[in-house]
Amino acid sequence: MQQKLKQHLWIWLLWLVGFYAVWLYLVIGLGYWPEAKAHWPIAVAMAIGSYAAGSTPMGGGTVGFPVLVLLFELPATLGRDFSFAVQAIGMTSASIFILARRQPIAWAMLKGAMLGSLIGTPLGIWLIAPYIPGLWIKLVFAVVWASFGILHLYRVNEIAGHSGMTEFNEKWDFKVGCWIGLLSGAAVASVTGVGIDMVLYTALVLLCRTDLKIAIPTSVIIMAFTSVLGVIVKNLSTGMQPGVFENWLAAAPVVALGAPLGVFIVALIGRKPTLLVVAFLCVLQFFWTMHSERASLGLSGMLLSTLAVGICLLGFEQLRRWGAKLVGERSATAEHKVADKQGAIAAAGSK
Repeated sequence: MQQKLKQHLWIWLLWLVGFYAVWLYLVIGLGYWPEAKAHWPIAVAMAIGSYAAGSTPMGGGTVGFPVLVLLFELPATLGRDFSFAVQAIGMTSASIFILARRQPIAWAMLKGAMLGSLIGTPLGIWLIAPYIPGLWIKLVFAVVWASFGILHLYRVNEIAGHSGMTEFNEKWDFKVGCWIGLLSGAAVASVTGVGIDMVLYTALVLLCRTDLKIAIPTSVIIMAFTSVLGVIVKNLSTGMQPGVFENWLAAAPVVALGAPLGVFIVALIGRKPTLLVVAFLCVLQFFWTMHSERASLGLSGMLLSTLAVGICLLGFEQLRRWGAKLVGERSATAEHKVADKQGAIAAAGSK
């Protein structure tokens, strides 16, 4: 039997003490409490968003972005920067909790994704995101998240039924991770503030048939890394949008506990119910976006957006077919090796 790994939760508790000490200094020592108090609605919203961030492959910005942009009618650029900022706390807290608990991680693919994100996210922030109109940011978010939600509504039993992970070889996993980090960091995360976690998760569950207990923690860590990177790059170059800091002050103390709580609770109740609820919300926000932007989009724009969702779903299905083929080839190769070994043993015995 495999020995249970020793947990080091004191590391996470030490992180919490450090974070809350800094936050208290900001709101009390520097007098920012009125700003934090004035933005309490986003703190309430992120209580739900942070739970989803820790228990699903969808970052806290999955809730934070539509609440700020669709409900509060704030600029999409603010929603994107807020996603980076709030996930830099919530997803980092969840990541430290995951690592302290010694949960299994798809390390080869994660390392590749981190390297790819290290290059792709800054390039996207500098060269792509500044040229994307606010409406297009909303549409990218709406389309990607809707397709991801629909995928889980009709494939959740299959996805939740995976056990372990099909490892082809570490070099292959690392290369795939690099391309995922590079492309999704540049084209999705830099534009919406979220999404790289969902892309990596999708590759893990569809291509590698990975257990959710491995895929989701891996996706949490890549989103934490990308969010911290995004905050650093934006503060050193383009700057954060006005209003991000005030909303962050209100939400940060909630997500620092909420995201790790999601990691813990989902281990007790199972991931399937949470995935279904969040998948439904992902689809709902698509219709919400279509309704709120109907004047700008027109009928043709709404039809094209729906077509884009369909194209994403076709891409997911193609990835699933590739995964089935690769897993089949891997299984056949393993069976041949076993048969060859047994044949060699039999031949040696006959001599």
